Amino acid sequence: MATWLDEHRGVVFGALSVIAVAGAGLFYWRQPAQTPIEIIPAETAAPTATATTPPANTPTPAPVRIYISGAVAQADVYFLPAGSIIKDAVDAAGGFTADADPDRINLALELQDQQHIHVPHIGEENPPPPVEGRSAAPVSAPVRGGASGGGPVNLNTATPEELDSLPGIGPAIAQRIIEYRESVGGFSSIEQIQQVSGIGPATFAKIADFITVE
Repeated sequence: MATWLDEHRGVVFGALSVIAVAGAGLFYWRQPAQTPIEIIPAETAAPTATATTPPANTPTPAPVRIYISGAVAQADVYFLPAGSIIKDAVDAAGGFTADADPDRINLALELQDQQHIHVPHIGEENPPPPVEGRSAAPVSAPVRGGASGGGPVNLNTATPEELDSLPGIGPAIAQRIIEYRESVGGFSSIEQIQQVSGIGPATFAKIADFITVE
C-alpha cells in the first residue's frame, strides 16, 4: 500500500488540488451577491422663504379740470396734472396773447379742480376775478356779466371782452360773434349764436346759462 502511494503521490496530490479548487469555486458561486453600499450625502435643508408683503400701490392723483379764458391763445377747458399752477394752464392754452396783462394774476397759484382762470387784457375794465371756482368746498358757477359785472351777457350789446369771458369763447370767436351780429342786424334768440363759426352744440351748452338776447 505504501509503495502504491509513494508511486502515485503526485497524482493523488494533483487530484486533491483539483477537488479543493473545484470545491472553493462551488462555494464562492453559491454565495449570494452582495449589494454595494451607497453613501448618500445628507440633504442640505433648503432655506425657508420669507413671506414679503408687496408694496402698497399709491393711487395717482386725479387731474384737475380748469377753464381758462381771456388773453390766451386758445381759451378752453383743460385737464392738467394735480399740483399744476396757473402758469401751466396758460402754457396749455397756447400762452399769452400780445395784449395780455399777466401782472394782474398770480401765475404761481396752485390750481384746484373746476376753477375758472381769467387772464385780463391790457386796459380791460372790470374783468372777472382772475381765479374763480373751488377751494376747499364747491363754489357755484359764477354768472358772467358785461362791463358792470352783473347779469348775463346780452349778445346784442356785448363787447369783445364780455364775450371773451364766456366759457369756451376766446378773442377770435368773440370777434366772429360781433361780426355776425353786425351782418344780420342782431340776434333774435340765444340759439342763433350757433350760426357763428366755431360755436357748436357743445360750446353752446357751456354758455347758454350766461347769455341773453334783449
